[in-house]
Amino acid sequence: QVQLVESGGGLVQAGGSLRLSCAASGRSVTSYALGWFRQAPGKEREFVAAIIRSGGITYYADSVKGRFTISRADARNTMFLQMRSLKPEDTAVYYCAASISPYSTYSVLENRENYGFWGQGTQVTVSS
Repeated sequence: QVQLVESGGGLVQAGGSLRLSCAASGRSVTSYALGWFRQAPGKEREFVAAIIRSGGITYYADSVKGRFTISRADARNTMFLQMRSLKPEDTAVYYCAASISPYSTYSVLENRENYGFWGQGTQVTVSS
């Protein structure tokens, strides 16, 4: 089992930056592709970004491409999401997750059904 805990959320003005962290415990996440999702009030949980096992390939939703950067530090069993140029529409609860699929294509990693381990989420609020 993998336990995931997000941190780093908060309130920020539009145009600002935040860095989210996802700390894993229970077992190493080296063998897992990892992803970030978010859920705004009244909306479904949506894909934000993902990073494959080796960290060599990253994927982003069009809405965050060029503003967010996903990375991982396997030696620390941790994943990050650097968010810049934040917009009010980025307001949501952000979740990190570990994929249980043996595949690491975009179509697989953007699908939340392919993730077997989830954190509890961290709130990000962007004021206009």
